[in-house]
Amino acid sequence: MQELFSILQETWAVRALLASSMVGVMCGILGCFIVLRNMSLVGDALAHAILPGVVVAFLLVGYSALAFFTGSVLAGLFTAVGITWIQHRVNTKNDAAIGIVFTAMFSLGVIGISYISRNQGVHLDLKDFLFGNVLGVADTDLLLTAMVTVYVVISIIVFYRYLFVSTFQPVVAETMGIPVRLIHYFLMLLLSFAVVASLQTVGVILVVAMLITPAATALLLSQRMERVVLIAAGLGLLSAVAGLVLAIIFKTTPGPAMAVTATLIYLLTVVFAPGKGLIAKAVRRSQLRIRIDREDILKAIYRTSQRGETPTIALREQLEVSRLNWERALRYLRRNAWMESDALQLTTKGERGAQRLVRAHRLWETYLATEVGLGKEQIHPDAERYEHLLSDEVLAAVDKHLGFPQVDPHGSPIPRTRAIPEFSLSSLDAGEEAVLTLNQDGSAVSAFLWREQLQAGKAVKVLHKDAEGVAVEQDGRTITVPLYLADQVHVAPQLTE
Repeated sequence: MQELFSILQETWAVRALLASSMVGVMCGILGCFIVLRNMSLVGDALAHAILPGVVVAFLLVGYSALAFFTGSVLAGLFTAVGITWIQHRVNTKNDAAIGIVFTAMFSLGVIGISYISRNQGVHLDLKDFLFGNVLGVADTDLLLTAMVTVYVVISIIVFYRYLFVSTFQPVVAETMGIPVRLIHYFLMLLLSFAVVASLQTVGVILVVAMLITPAATALLLSQRMERVVLIAAGLGLLSAVAGLVLAIIFKTTPGPAMAVTATLIYLLTVVFAPGKGLIAKAVRRSQLRIRIDREDILKAIYRTSQRGETPTIALREQLEVSRLNWERALRYLRRNAWMESDALQLTTKGERGAQRLVRAHRLWETYLATEVGLGKEQIHPDAERYEHLLSDEVLAAVDKHLGFPQVDPHGSPIPRTRAIPEFSLSSLDAGEEAVLTLNQDGSAVSAFLWREQLQAGKAVKVLHKDAEGVAVEQDGRTITVPLYLADQVHVAPQLTE
């Protein structure tokens, strides 16, 4: 460790560390937009296509960092324009256009460098361009990398909103007057800058790893774009610095070490990411399996009781639930007051939960039979699976779409959403008045009252009741409340003096 610290204090090591850090941050930030725009292959193409620019710059000026930068950027822009032109003007697939242009440009660059390197006194090694030579970073390279990094970061900050909109909603961006194509070419320019700045550090082949891998890793860790950009910048910095340190320790090539480090971080994230990692997905699947078993037990007890039979432990074998899950489910149901503590008997709360499952099952069976056209013998297995996944909002939408059916295709009654309130609008007779209460159950009721401008805290008078619903009057307006909603609308008796 002491030897490592002494090495890192050397001038060449400090230069390499600074250059690597700047390249990691710059590529991480820029890579977020490259990955989200599905332009990873374009980044690879630009990285390979800058070699002809290097050759032309060397022939005109000689060995000059500024000349290499200018030539590489121009070659990158030429490649971007060429790819876009073929994609829009020629009947060629997008990926094929990218492959045609970048392989041609890369081949010309390799031929040019091989030709120049044969001349005596010329030190232009193709290996350094392909894989980088971070240990040979000069002051001019460091200054150029710093300038490009600052320019790229400032550009992303200034044009962030335009890049964000054109990345996720290009059509909306065009309607807002944002020049989407100009933003695309500007991003190509920034990408060319980043590739050239990374040339000395990781080379044209491995720069794609620094552009894509930290960004892809960040997208596994967050869904907010601002956080994704910051996380990608941090991961790019970590990959570059850790890769350089590992290269020094194991005496290997720094560029590939950085790429491998970025990939290892990505693989660790794939496994351990809180939301999208393999372990998190496995835990969610296990929890879902436990919940499904618990709900199946709840529904089985309810159905057995509805048939007038006494639920017994034999239900476990019928449901094919393991003893562990059976005992775990019973503990949960009793702990949450869904089931009596001393018998396989549901409480009122448990019956409501079971009725919701039965309602979801029978509504989905009805949907499959009427909308999909499946036969009665085909709908049960699918409904058994999806009854655990349908939210209350989805069930309400399906119920409304089907016209609020009373029975399923098998003739079994479909339970109501919830029990009728003690004082409901449907319980009033014609001519009676009551006050709409504030505590209404369910989004469907609240949405109807808001849409019809029926105000809570005010009295309503029942005009008449029929098959269409309950006609009420409030503030001189007459509104008909459907029967299925009138059963759920809470009212309070109006006080009289």
